[in-house]
Amino acid sequence: MQPMTPQAFIALWQDKDITERQGAQQHFNDLCDVLGVEKPRDPENYCFERGAKLQSGQGWADVWKRGCFAWEYKGPGKDLKAALKQLMNYALALDNPPLLVVSDLSSIEIHTHFTGHPSEVHRIAITDLTRPEVLQKLLWLFTEPERFKPTRTTFAVTAEAATRMGDIAKRLTERGDDPHTVAHFLIQCVFCMFAEDAKILPEKLFETVLDKSNPDGSKAKKRLSDLFTAMQGGGDFAMNDIPWFNGGLFLEINIPELKTADVVSLLEAARMDWSQIEPAILGTLFERGLNPDMRSQLGAHYTDPATIMKLITPVVERPLRNEWEQVKAKIAKLSPNMKLIGSAKTNHPNKEMAEGYQLFRNFLTRLRSFRVLDPACGSGNFLYLALKTLKDLEHRINIEVETLGLHRELTIETSPANVLGIELNPYAAELARVTVWIGEIQWMLSHGYQYRKDPILAPLDHIECRDAILNPDESEAEWPSVDAIVGNPPFLGDKKMIGELGDGYTKALRHEYEGRVPGGADLVTYWFEKARAHIEHGKATYAGLVATQSIRAGSNRKVLSRIVKSACIFEGWSDEEWVNAGAAVRVSLVCFCGKSDSAKLDGVTVPTIYADLTAGEGLDLTQARLLVENADVAYQGPVKVGSFDISGETARQ
Repeated sequence: MQPMTPQAFIALWQDKDITERQGAQQHFNDLCDVLGVEKPRDPENYCFERGAKLQSGQGWADVWKRGCFAWEYKGPGKDLKAALKQLMNYALALDNPPLLVVSDLSSIEIHTHFTGHPSEVHRIAITDLTRPEVLQKLLWLFTEPERFKPTRTTFAVTAEAATRMGDIAKRLTERGDDPHTVAHFLIQCVFCMFAEDAKILPEKLFETVLDKSNPDGSKAKKRLSDLFTAMQGGGDFAMNDIPWFNGGLFLEINIPELKTADVVSLLEAARMDWSQIEPAILGTLFERGLNPDMRSQLGAHYTDPATIMKLITPVVERPLRNEWEQVKAKIAKLSPNMKLIGSAKTNHPNKEMAEGYQLFRNFLTRLRSFRVLDPACGSGNFLYLALKTLKDLEHRINIEVETLGLHRELTIETSPANVLGIELNPYAAELARVTVWIGEIQWMLSHGYQYRKDPILAPLDHIECRDAILNPDESEAEWPSVDAIVGNPPFLGDKKMIGELGDGYTKALRHEYEGRVPGGADLVTYWFEKARAHIEHGKATYAGLVATQSIRAGSNRKVLSRIVKSACIFEGWSDEEWVNAGAAVRVSLVCFCGKSDSAKLDGVTVPTIYADLTAGEGLDLTQARLLVENADVAYQGPVKVGSFDISGETARQ
């Protein structure tokens, strides 16, 4: 058979007036003939109607090729956004293809979907198939999808955005503006830039305000103030309907005086695509840019989100996933007998289907009530990744239950209410809230769900700005009851605590935790002890925390010994690279709970994990004792711990 020419394809399909189901498969087969590629014939790797049969009788995608694309058709004149939304909704079930393609019979849109890269759109009209470069681009869909990968990463985009805002913060604070006022204003600007690019605000509204005000800084200040006021409770601004944002972000409006250079810098920043920033590092980088004490770290490294997931996976995702597998097995047993009974108008689930729905809904209730606390949340990267994990799990469960014959839920209910935080630094606490808000909206949009409205931003008062270990009256600070505790508490050696925290605070802290945390222990160990006590008292089930590597020895290890006695360490990483205050350091990651039937150390299954983060069968070196025979045989010589230099002449005298 002769391959179809581009001209013949165009003539056949350009003005065809048939439904999407009538034409989709033939259109695709003919396109394969034009390109000279194989047609879908392999149900496991390359096929039509991939996935479970839905109520509509269609699969998750009209065409799917593993590792290449998912493709959805719509009839002539139909909105391709609906087709894209369906593919986004089912991307997880389709093994996250790098390209999402939507098409009617006269045009093709290729949306890139590479993890860690901004999305790009390539639009092709079938009348352009006579052009060799267009045919080549379509051929890459089937043979070299990596050719479509954007050159920039979302991490690079976020780093550039943070640098721009940091420069503006520096200029404003150097003029004498209050650093907190500047930070609050710029955080509001960051959210507006994201909101307009995510099309929550009217498109380019914030950018237009700056553009039309340039170069008059006072005019820009007045207009931005009016916009922020409209965002408080919804209203009119410049003949635009502004949604109700709430959440507390725009409760306080105090814009510093703006000069022409400030307006120009904000305008340049607004012209970036803020919808593609990466929430997992957003807060960290912006905190460095907005906080004068951390600005020198702006170009430094940040912790890879994959490393943070070494704590979140075992204490959040895996326990819930294990629970779901048990529920899913019960639904699967009911599945063969599940059906609707009654007439077409009054049908209702039979006993098995009703029981399946009850199991499904009970687990969703469990998932939506699951709470994660980061008691040293910084600018929110742990909180965002914990929330993303819960939302990913809820989304996956909806897809899996659909394959068992039940209707999925059309909304995602896990939300910022699932993540709680405590943070002493007001810059970081506010950024944590914005990180969670942006991450929540971004996730909903990227998976084809509707973000919440009226208001768009739920108040995040449960991300608190306070001390996590000591109250102002020098009593022990309280933590809320939760399911899991995660975080990266501050490291501070005992010899530096007085200098950094003050003599009074250090003495009060050590006195309050006397008998639980040794006086010579690192500051980080207080978070470990509080998490241990929370688990012991039934106020938490799991904890996963980062510690200085020295937690395995000396006074620090006594805190881990208490954990081993009252609970158990079920997963640990003894020596990992981390970024602390912008510098690469070596740390230990420790996950513990009340009881566990298994343990993993450095990724390997082991019988037990000891307090020094070693493992073995009965060889617990933390129980080793000094030999009395060695007493007085040797001693440690003088150790220089401060400035004590003298001249050679004085020494000889």
